[in-house]
Amino acid sequence: MREILIVGGGYAGFYTAWGLEKTLRPGEARVTVVDPRPYMTYQPFLPEVTAGSVEARHAAVSLRRHLHKTRLVAGSVSEIRHADRTVTVRPANGEEYELRYDTLVVTAGAVTRTFPIPGLAQSAIGLKHVEEAVAVRDRLLTAFDQAASLPPGPERRKLLTVTFVGGGFSGVEGFGELLALATAMLKSYPELSPGELSFHLIEARGRILPEVSDKPGAWVVRHLERRGAHVHLNTQLVSAEDGHVVLSDGEEFDSELIVWTAGNASNPVVHNHTDLPVDERGLLVVRPDLRVGTEGDPVPEVWAAGDDAAVPDLASHVPGARTVPNAQHAVRQGKRLAKNILASLRGGRVRDYRHSSLGVVATLGLGRGIFQYKGIVVKGFPAWLMHRGYHVLAVPTWERKVRVLTVWLTAALFGRDLVSLASVQHPRDAFVTSAAARRPAERRAGDRTAV
Repeated sequence: MREILIVGGGYAGFYTAWGLEKTLRPGEARVTVVDPRPYMTYQPFLPEVTAGSVEARHAAVSLRRHLHKTRLVAGSVSEIRHADRTVTVRPANGEEYELRYDTLVVTAGAVTRTFPIPGLAQSAIGLKHVEEAVAVRDRLLTAFDQAASLPPGPERRKLLTVTFVGGGFSGVEGFGELLALATAMLKSYPELSPGELSFHLIEARGRILPEVSDKPGAWVVRHLERRGAHVHLNTQLVSAEDGHVVLSDGEEFDSELIVWTAGNASNPVVHNHTDLPVDERGLLVVRPDLRVGTEGDPVPEVWAAGDDAAVPDLASHVPGARTVPNAQHAVRQGKRLAKNILASLRGGRVRDYRHSSLGVVATLGLGRGIFQYKGIVVKGFPAWLMHRGYHVLAVPTWERKVRVLTVWLTAALFGRDLVSLASVQHPRDAFVTSAAARRPAERRAGDRTAV
Protein backbone atom coordinates (compact mmCIF):
# COMPACT_ATOMS: atom_id res chain seq x y z
CA MET A 1 0.00 0.00 0.00
CA ARG A 2 1.29 3.45 -0.89
CA GLU A 3 2.18 5.76 1.98
CA ILE A 4 1.10 9.39 1.62
CA LEU A 5 2.84 11.47 4.29
CA ILE A 6 1.54 14.98 5.07
CA VAL A 7 3.87 17.25 7.04
CA GLY A 8 1.66 19.66 8.98
CA GLY A 9 -2.00 19.56 9.98
CA GLY A 10 -2.90 23.20 9.35
CA TYR A 11 -5.34 24.45 6.70
CA ALA A 12 -3.68 22.94 3.66
CA GLY A 13 -2.69 19.70 5.40
CA PHE A 14 -6.09 19.18 7.02
CA TYR A 15 -8.04 19.77 3.81
CA THR A 16 -5.66 17.57 1.81
CA ALA A 17 -6.13 14.67 4.25
CA TRP A 18 -9.87 15.30 4.51
CA GLY A 19 -10.25 15.27 0.73
CA LEU A 20 -8.18 12.11 0.32
CA GLU A 21 -10.18 10.29 3.01
CA LYS A 22 -13.38 10.89 1.08
CA THR A 23 -12.05 9.65 -2.27
CA LEU A 24 -9.39 6.97 -1.71
CA ARG A 25 -10.53 3.38 -2.27
CA PRO A 26 -9.90 0.80 0.47
CA GLY A 27 -6.32 -0.43 0.23
CA GLU A 28 -5.36 2.21 -2.37
CA ALA A 29 -3.13 4.26 -0.06
CA ARG A 30 -2.63 5.14 3.58
CA VAL A 31 -2.54 8.80 4.67
CA THR A 32 -0.39 9.93 7.60
CA VAL A 33 -0.39 13.44 9.08
CA VAL A 34 2.48 14.55 11.31
CA ASP A 35 1.81 17.59 13.50
CA PRO A 36 2.72 18.49 17.10
CA ARG A 37 -0.81 19.74 17.80
CA PRO A 38 -3.89 17.49 17.75
CA TYR A 39 -5.99 20.16 16.05
CA MET A 40 -6.12 22.61 13.17
CA THR A 41 -6.30 26.24 14.28
CA TYR A 42 -8.86 28.38 12.45
CA GLN A 43 -6.70 31.49 12.67
CA PRO A 44 -9.25 34.08 11.46
CA PHE A 45 -11.11 33.47 14.74
CA LEU A 46 -8.09 34.23 16.95
CA PRO A 47 -8.79 37.99 17.18
CA GLU A 48 -12.30 37.18 18.38
CA VAL A 49 -10.89 34.65 20.84
CA THR A 50 -8.83 37.48 22.36
CA ALA A 51 -12.04 39.50 22.75
CA GLY A 52 -14.10 36.61 24.11
CA SER A 53 -16.47 36.61 21.13
CA VAL A 54 -15.43 33.07 20.17
CA GLU A 55 -14.59 30.30 22.63
CA ALA A 56 -11.00 29.10 22.34
CA ARG A 57 -11.94 25.47 21.66
CA HIS A 58 -14.26 26.54 18.85
CA ALA A 59 -11.28 27.99 16.95
CA ALA A 60 -9.62 24.56 17.04
CA VAL A 61 -10.78 21.70 14.81
CA SER A 62 -9.87 18.28 16.24
CA LEU A 63 -7.89 16.17 13.78
CA ARG A 64 -8.91 12.87 15.37
CA ARG A 65 -12.59 13.76 15.36
CA HIS A 66 -12.68 14.52 11.65
CA LEU A 67 -9.87 12.44 10.10
CA HIS A 68 -11.16 8.99 10.93
CA LYS A 69 -9.14 7.05 8.33
CA THR A 70 -5.88 8.98 8.67
CA ARG A 71 -2.96 7.91 10.84
CA LEU A 72 -2.07 10.84 13.10
CA VAL A 73 1.45 11.20 14.48
CA ALA A 74 2.02 13.67 17.32
CA GLY A 75 5.39 15.23 16.69
CA SER A 76 7.41 17.68 14.61
CA VAL A 77 9.28 16.84 11.43
CA SER A 78 12.86 17.99 11.99
CA GLU A 79 14.35 16.88 8.66
CA ILE A 80 13.17 15.85 5.19
CA ARG A 81 15.44 13.66 3.05
CA HIS A 82 13.67 13.07 -0.21
CA ALA A 83 16.68 11.29 -1.66
CA ASP A 84 15.91 8.50 0.86
CA ARG A 85 12.11 9.08 0.93
CA THR A 86 12.26 9.58 4.71
CA VAL A 87 11.48 12.24 7.29
CA THR A 88 12.77 12.49 10.85
CA VAL A 89 10.04 12.90 13.48
CA ARG A 90 10.71 14.49 16.85
CA PRO A 91 7.96 13.46 19.31
CA ALA A 92 7.07 15.43 22.43
CA ASN A 93 8.62 12.62 24.48
CA GLY A 94 11.13 9.98 23.48
CA GLU A 95 13.77 9.62 20.83
CA GLU A 96 13.57 10.83 17.24
CA TYR A 97 12.65 8.25 14.62
CA GLU A 98 12.20 8.00 10.87
CA LEU A 99 9.09 7.59 8.73
CA ARG A 100 9.21 6.42 5.14
CA TYR A 101 6.85 7.56 2.41
CA ASP A 102 6.01 7.11 -1.24
CA THR A 103 4.31 10.48 -1.69
CA LEU A 104 5.21 13.54 0.39
CA VAL A 105 2.98 16.58 0.99
CA VAL A 106 4.65 19.55 2.70
CA THR A 107 2.15 21.85 4.41
CA ALA A 108 4.20 22.62 7.50
CA GLY A 109 2.99 26.21 7.84
CA ALA A 110 4.93 29.35 8.65
CA VAL A 111 6.30 30.40 12.02
CA THR A 112 6.27 33.82 13.67
CA ARG A 113 9.05 36.05 12.35
CA THR A 114 10.99 37.80 15.10
CA PHE A 115 14.02 40.08 15.30
CA PRO A 116 16.81 40.42 17.91
CA ILE A 117 15.12 43.30 19.71
CA PRO A 118 16.16 43.67 23.37
CA GLY A 119 13.45 42.36 25.67
CA LEU A 120 11.18 41.10 22.89
CA ALA A 121 11.55 37.39 23.69
CA GLN A 122 10.97 38.02 27.40
CA SER A 123 8.09 40.53 27.20
CA ALA A 124 6.06 39.84 24.05
CA ILE A 125 3.53 37.21 23.05
CA GLY A 126 2.47 36.15 19.55
CA LEU A 127 -0.98 35.73 18.04
CA LYS A 128 -0.66 32.64 15.88
CA HIS A 129 -2.08 29.90 18.11
CA VAL A 130 -5.15 29.46 20.28
CA GLU A 131 -3.05 29.34 23.44
CA GLU A 132 -1.59 32.76 22.64
CA ALA A 133 -5.00 34.31 21.95
CA VAL A 134 -6.32 33.02 25.28
CA ALA A 135 -3.25 34.34 27.11
CA VAL A 136 -3.65 37.79 25.53
CA ARG A 137 -7.25 37.99 26.69
CA ASP A 138 -6.51 36.73 30.19
CA ARG A 139 -3.62 39.15 30.61
CA LEU A 140 -5.82 42.11 29.68
CA LEU A 141 -8.57 41.02 32.09
CA THR A 142 -6.05 40.43 34.88
CA ALA A 143 -4.46 43.83 34.22
CA PHE A 144 -7.87 45.51 34.63
CA ASP A 145 -8.44 43.75 37.96
CA GLN A 146 -5.02 44.79 39.23
CA ALA A 147 -5.29 48.37 37.95
CA ALA A 148 -8.67 48.86 39.64
CA SER A 149 -7.06 48.24 43.05
CA LEU A 150 -4.23 50.75 42.52
CA PRO A 151 -4.22 54.55 42.79
CA PRO A 152 -3.56 56.56 39.62
CA GLY A 153 0.14 56.51 38.78
CA PRO A 154 2.84 54.87 36.66
CA GLU A 155 2.07 51.29 37.73
CA ARG A 156 -1.64 51.63 36.95
CA ARG A 157 -0.86 53.38 33.67
CA LYS A 158 1.42 50.50 32.62
CA LEU A 159 -1.28 47.93 33.38
CA LEU A 160 -3.72 49.76 31.10
CA THR A 161 -1.26 50.13 28.21
CA VAL A 162 -1.42 47.61 25.33
CA THR A 163 1.04 47.48 22.42
CA PHE A 164 0.64 45.61 19.12
CA VAL A 165 3.61 45.40 16.77
CA GLY A 166 2.61 44.69 13.17
CA GLY A 167 -0.11 46.26 11.02
CA GLY A 168 -1.12 43.28 8.90
CA PHE A 169 -4.51 41.59 9.15
CA SER A 170 -3.65 39.60 12.26
CA GLY A 171 -2.32 42.64 14.10
CA VAL A 172 -5.06 45.08 13.09
CA GLU A 173 -7.89 42.62 13.79
CA GLY A 174 -6.44 41.59 17.15
CA PHE A 175 -5.81 45.23 18.05
CA GLY A 176 -9.32 46.34 17.08
CA GLU A 177 -11.01 43.47 18.92
CA LEU A 178 -8.98 43.96 22.10
CA LEU A 179 -9.60 47.72 22.00
CA ALA A 180 -13.34 47.05 21.74
CA LEU A 181 -13.18 44.62 24.66
CA ALA A 182 -11.21 47.05 26.85
CA THR A 183 -13.59 49.91 26.08
CA ALA A 184 -16.62 47.75 26.91
CA MET A 185 -15.01 46.55 30.16
CA LEU A 186 -14.82 50.09 31.54
CA LYS A 187 -18.53 49.87 32.39
CA SER A 188 -17.69 47.16 34.92
CA TYR A 189 -14.76 49.11 36.40
CA PRO A 190 -16.00 52.46 37.75
CA GLU A 191 -12.54 52.99 39.29
CA LEU A 192 -11.04 53.37 35.78
CA SER A 193 -11.66 56.09 33.19
CA PRO A 194 -11.46 55.92 29.37
CA GLY A 195 -8.59 58.37 29.36
CA GLU A 196 -6.40 55.88 31.23
CA LEU A 197 -6.54 53.31 28.42
CA SER A 198 -3.56 53.53 26.09
CA PHE A 199 -3.52 51.30 22.98
CA HIS A 200 -0.56 51.53 20.58
CA LEU A 201 -0.31 49.93 17.10
CA ILE A 202 3.21 50.01 15.65
CA GLU A 203 3.88 49.48 11.93
CA ALA A 204 7.25 49.80 10.18
CA ARG A 205 5.68 50.73 6.85
CA GLY A 206 3.76 53.87 5.99
CA ARG A 207 0.39 52.11 5.97
CA ILE A 208 -1.48 49.21 7.54
CA LEU A 209 -3.43 46.33 5.95
CA PRO A 210 -1.32 45.95 2.77
CA GLU A 211 -4.01 43.70 1.22
CA VAL A 212 -6.42 46.65 0.90
CA SER A 213 -5.85 49.80 -1.16
CA ASP A 214 -4.56 53.08 0.25
CA LYS A 215 -7.83 54.88 0.98
CA PRO A 216 -9.51 52.04 2.93
CA GLY A 217 -6.25 51.52 4.83
CA ALA A 218 -6.12 55.22 5.74
CA TRP A 219 -9.77 55.05 6.83
CA VAL A 220 -8.95 52.19 9.22
CA VAL A 221 -6.19 54.31 10.80
CA ARG A 222 -8.57 57.24 11.28
CA HIS A 223 -11.26 54.90 12.64
CA LEU A 224 -8.90 53.43 15.25
CA GLU A 225 -7.63 56.87 16.25
CA ARG A 226 -11.18 58.14 16.74
CA ARG A 227 -11.61 55.29 19.22
CA GLY A 228 -8.61 56.54 21.18
CA ALA A 229 -5.85 54.38 19.70
CA HIS A 230 -2.34 55.57 18.86
CA VAL A 231 -1.21 54.34 15.42
CA HIS A 232 2.55 54.71 14.81
CA LEU A 233 3.37 54.42 11.08
CA ASN A 234 6.92 54.33 9.69
CA THR A 235 7.96 53.31 13.20
CA GLN A 236 9.88 50.33 14.55
CA LEU A 237 10.16 48.76 17.98
CA VAL A 238 13.68 49.43 19.28
CA SER A 239 13.46 47.85 22.73
CA ALA A 240 10.95 46.20 25.06
CA GLU A 241 13.03 45.35 28.12
CA ASP A 242 10.90 44.77 31.23
CA GLY A 243 7.88 46.07 29.33
CA HIS A 244 9.48 49.47 28.68
CA VAL A 245 8.73 50.18 25.01
CA VAL A 246 11.15 52.35 23.04
CA LEU A 247 10.14 53.33 19.50
CA SER A 248 12.29 54.53 16.61
CA ASP A 249 10.46 57.87 16.58
CA GLY A 250 11.75 58.57 20.10
CA GLU A 251 8.56 57.84 22.03
CA GLU A 252 8.83 55.69 25.17
CA PHE A 253 6.23 54.19 27.50
CA ASP A 254 5.65 51.21 29.78
CA SER A 255 3.29 48.49 28.53
CA GLU A 256 1.96 45.50 30.46
CA LEU A 257 0.86 43.66 27.30
CA ILE A 258 2.99 43.51 24.12
CA VAL A 259 1.67 41.45 21.20
CA TRP A 260 3.98 40.67 18.26
CA THR A 261 2.26 40.14 14.89
CA ALA A 262 4.97 41.45 12.57
CA GLY A 263 4.81 38.82 9.86
CA ASN A 264 5.73 35.20 9.22
CA ALA A 265 8.87 33.28 8.35
CA SER A 266 9.22 29.98 6.57
CA ASN A 267 9.22 26.86 8.73
CA PRO A 268 12.78 25.91 9.80
CA VAL A 269 12.43 22.37 8.44
CA VAL A 270 11.68 23.80 4.99
CA HIS A 271 14.22 26.60 5.17
CA ASN A 272 17.17 24.68 6.61
CA HIS A 273 16.57 20.95 6.89
CA THR A 274 15.52 19.55 3.55
CA ASP A 275 17.03 18.59 0.22
CA LEU A 276 13.98 19.96 -1.62
CA PRO A 277 14.42 23.12 -3.75
CA VAL A 278 13.71 26.43 -1.99
CA ASP A 279 13.79 30.02 -3.23
CA GLU A 280 15.61 33.04 -1.80
CA ARG A 281 12.93 33.48 0.90
CA GLY A 282 13.26 29.89 2.09
CA LEU A 283 9.95 28.81 0.49
CA LEU A 284 9.52 25.61 -1.50
CA VAL A 285 9.65 26.10 -5.26
CA VAL A 286 6.24 24.95 -6.49
CA ARG A 287 4.66 24.55 -9.93
CA PRO A 288 1.12 25.76 -10.71
CA ASP A 289 -0.19 22.21 -10.21
CA LEU A 290 1.32 22.25 -6.65
CA ARG A 291 4.10 19.79 -7.44
CA VAL A 292 7.44 20.78 -5.93
CA GLY A 293 10.02 21.81 -8.53
CA THR A 294 9.99 23.77 -11.78
CA GLU A 295 8.21 23.17 -15.07
CA GLY A 296 11.29 21.59 -16.56
CA ASP A 297 12.52 19.84 -13.42
CA PRO A 298 9.71 18.57 -11.18
CA VAL A 299 10.56 16.64 -8.02
CA PRO A 300 8.84 13.25 -8.25
CA GLU A 301 6.11 12.48 -5.70
CA VAL A 302 6.43 15.71 -3.72
CA TRP A 303 3.66 18.29 -3.37
CA ALA A 304 3.36 21.45 -1.31
CA ALA A 305 0.87 24.19 -0.42
CA GLY A 306 0.19 26.86 2.16
CA ASP A 307 2.49 29.41 3.76
CA ASP A 308 5.74 27.53 3.01
CA ALA A 309 5.08 27.14 -0.71
CA ALA A 310 5.82 29.74 -3.39
CA VAL A 311 2.72 28.91 -5.47
CA PRO A 312 2.40 30.82 -8.77
CA ASP A 313 -0.66 33.08 -8.81
CA LEU A 314 -2.26 32.34 -12.18
CA ALA A 315 -5.11 34.78 -11.42
CA SER A 316 -2.67 37.71 -11.19
CA HIS A 317 -1.59 39.80 -14.18
CA VAL A 318 1.77 40.55 -12.51
CA PRO A 319 4.58 38.41 -13.95
CA GLY A 320 6.08 36.06 -11.37
CA ALA A 321 3.35 36.77 -8.78
CA ARG A 322 2.87 34.27 -5.97
CA THR A 323 -0.30 33.55 -4.04
CA VAL A 324 -0.71 35.48 -0.79
CA PRO A 325 -0.07 33.26 2.26
CA ASN A 326 -3.54 33.44 3.80
CA ALA A 327 -6.30 31.07 4.87
CA GLN A 328 -8.34 31.61 1.72
CA HIS A 329 -5.58 30.23 -0.50
CA ALA A 330 -4.42 27.51 1.93
CA VAL A 331 -7.91 25.97 2.16
CA ARG A 332 -8.40 25.93 -1.60
CA GLN A 333 -4.89 24.69 -2.26
CA GLY A 334 -5.51 21.81 0.14
CA LYS A 335 -8.66 20.84 -1.72
CA ARG A 336 -6.85 21.02 -5.08
CA LEU A 337 -3.94 19.00 -3.65
CA ALA A 338 -6.24 16.14 -2.66
CA LYS A 339 -7.72 16.03 -6.17
CA ASN A 340 -4.34 16.25 -7.88
CA ILE A 341 -2.73 13.55 -5.74
CA LEU A 342 -5.66 11.24 -6.43
CA ALA A 343 -5.46 11.98 -10.17
CA SER A 344 -1.73 11.29 -10.14
CA LEU A 345 -2.26 7.93 -8.38
CA ARG A 346 -4.85 6.87 -10.91
CA GLY A 347 -3.18 8.23 -14.03
CA GLY A 348 -5.69 11.03 -14.43
CA ARG A 349 -5.32 14.67 -15.32
CA VAL A 350 -3.60 16.95 -12.81
CA ARG A 351 -4.93 20.52 -12.86
CA ASP A 352 -3.27 23.84 -12.02
CA TYR A 353 -4.32 25.80 -8.96
CA ARG A 354 -6.11 29.00 -9.91
CA HIS A 355 -8.22 31.09 -7.57
CA SER A 356 -9.34 34.69 -7.89
CA SER A 357 -9.68 36.49 -4.58
CA LEU A 358 -13.16 36.84 -3.15
CA GLY A 359 -12.06 40.09 -1.57
CA VAL A 360 -10.65 40.85 1.86
CA VAL A 361 -12.63 41.41 5.03
CA ALA A 362 -11.45 42.34 8.52
CA THR A 363 -13.08 42.83 11.88
CA LEU A 364 -12.12 45.98 13.80
CA GLY A 365 -14.06 45.13 16.95
CA LEU A 366 -17.63 44.29 17.84
CA GLY A 367 -19.92 45.79 15.19
CA ARG A 368 -17.05 47.29 13.18
CA GLY A 369 -15.27 46.04 10.08
CA ILE A 370 -14.04 46.70 6.56
CA PHE A 371 -14.48 44.76 3.30
CA GLN A 372 -12.94 45.35 -0.12
CA TYR A 373 -13.44 43.57 -3.41
CA LYS A 374 -11.60 45.35 -6.21
CA GLY A 375 -13.11 48.85 -6.20
CA ILE A 376 -15.99 48.00 -3.86
CA VAL A 377 -15.44 49.04 -0.23
CA VAL A 378 -17.86 48.38 2.63
CA LYS A 379 -17.24 49.85 6.09
CA GLY A 380 -18.65 49.61 9.58
CA PHE A 381 -21.45 47.33 10.71
CA PRO A 382 -22.31 45.81 7.28
CA ALA A 383 -18.66 44.82 6.78
CA TRP A 384 -18.59 43.29 10.26
CA LEU A 385 -21.66 41.19 9.41
CA MET A 386 -19.97 40.10 6.18
CA HIS A 387 -16.88 39.10 8.18
CA ARG A 388 -18.90 36.92 10.55
CA GLY A 389 -21.02 35.46 7.77
CA TYR A 390 -18.02 34.52 5.64
CA HIS A 391 -16.05 32.89 8.45
CA VAL A 392 -18.93 30.92 9.92
CA LEU A 393 -19.39 29.45 6.44
CA ALA A 394 -15.64 28.90 5.98
CA VAL A 395 -14.87 27.19 9.29
CA PRO A 396 -14.89 23.43 8.63
CA THR A 397 -17.62 21.08 9.89
CA TRP A 398 -21.21 21.84 10.84
CA GLU A 399 -20.43 21.04 14.45
CA ARG A 400 -18.03 24.01 14.65
CA LYS A 401 -20.42 26.31 12.79
CA VAL A 402 -23.23 25.60 15.26
CA ARG A 403 -20.97 26.06 18.28
CA VAL A 404 -19.67 29.42 17.04
CA LEU A 405 -23.16 30.68 16.17
CA THR A 406 -24.39 29.66 19.62
CA VAL A 407 -21.63 31.64 21.35
CA TRP A 408 -22.33 34.69 19.19
CA LEU A 409 -26.04 34.51 20.02
CA THR A 410 -25.32 34.14 23.74
CA ALA A 411 -22.94 37.12 23.67
CA ALA A 412 -25.54 39.23 21.83
CA LEU A 413 -28.12 38.48 24.54
CA PHE A 414 -25.98 38.60 27.68
CA GLY A 415 -22.72 40.27 26.69
CA ARG A 416 -19.20 38.87 26.71
CA ASP A 417 -17.82 36.90 29.64
CA LEU A 418 -15.25 39.01 31.50
CA VAL A 419 -13.72 36.32 33.71
CA SER A 420 -9.95 35.92 33.55
CA LEU A 421 -8.58 32.38 33.81
CA ALA A 422 -4.91 33.37 33.73
CA SER A 423 -4.25 30.96 36.59
CA VAL A 424 -4.79 27.98 34.28
CA GLN A 425 -1.42 28.80 32.72
CA HIS A 426 0.13 27.75 36.06
CA PRO A 427 -2.30 25.11 37.32
CA ARG A 428 -0.09 23.75 40.11
CA ASP A 429 0.53 27.09 41.85
CA ALA A 430 -2.51 26.84 44.16
CA PHE A 431 -1.72 23.23 45.03
CA VAL A 432 1.96 23.90 45.74
CA THR A 433 1.17 27.02 47.78
CA SER A 434 -1.42 25.26 49.93
CA ALA A 435 0.90 22.28 50.45
CA ALA A 436 3.70 24.57 51.59
CA ALA A 437 1.34 26.37 53.98
CA ARG A 438 0.28 23.06 55.57
CA ARG A 439 3.76 21.82 56.36
CA PRO A 440 4.53 24.04 59.40
CA ALA A 441 1.16 23.16 60.98
CA GLU A 442 1.76 19.46 60.30
CA ARG A 443 5.19 19.68 61.94
CA ARG A 444 3.74 21.37 65.03
CA ALA A 445 1.05 18.69 65.28
CA GLY A 446 3.73 16.03 65.01
CA ASP A 447 5.72 17.63 67.81
CA ARG A 448 2.70 17.64 70.12
CA THR A 449 2.04 13.97 69.33
CA ALA A 450 5.62 13.05 70.18
CA VAL A 451 5.36 14.74 73.54
